[in-house]
Amino acid sequence: MLSHRFRVFFASLSLVFFTLAMSSQDDTKNRGRKYKAPPETSHIEVTVLRDASGKPIPNAAVILRPSKDGREIGSMELKTGPDGKASIDIIPTGSVVGIQVIATGFSTHGGQFDVASTTRNVTVRMLRPKAQVSTYETDGSGENRAAGVQEPVKHPNATAPKVLAPTDPVIQLPSKSADDSATPPAPKQ
Repeated sequence: MLSHRFRVFFASLSLVFFTLAMSSQDDTKNRGRKYKAPPETSHIEVTVLRDASGKPIPNAAVILRPSKDGREIGSMELKTGPDGKASIDIIPTGSVVGIQVIATGFSTHGGQFDVASTTRNVTVRMLRPKAQVSTYETDGSGENRAAGVQEPVKHPNATAPKVLAPTDPVIQLPSKSADDSATPPAPKQ
């Protein structure tokens, strides 16, 4: 009789534990970090060519700076292969990508493009460097300067400024007096 009571007691106790275990499994949905699926990405292929001949440029540095919703995502650098191509598969679809291409013997290229689809092919035609254009039109003497020259041309007949020796007298500026700090009189009309 006693063993029958123990069996009933243990059966009911195991039923209670089983019920608690099943209800605790439902609570795991509310615990831990929430899973957020990664954004959809696009395959981007950049082809770097010589502008004059259309031949590929190997080993050119392709720097990509993607941004989405006005926030920069990161920066990455790729190198082109012998076929002048570099590709990447981690740029989010719908982002705007700033691109900079640097190749030895060519002017640096910079630009921007949108990634609207899952595949984007970009072709960059690199130019040979040209002469720099000066922001100054003349050097002050009325003569035009050569392209690329930024500093004024020094004339051979110009005299160099005199450098003071330690024994030369020092010119003292008068100190401000109390009368100088007053507001100046209003101009006559």
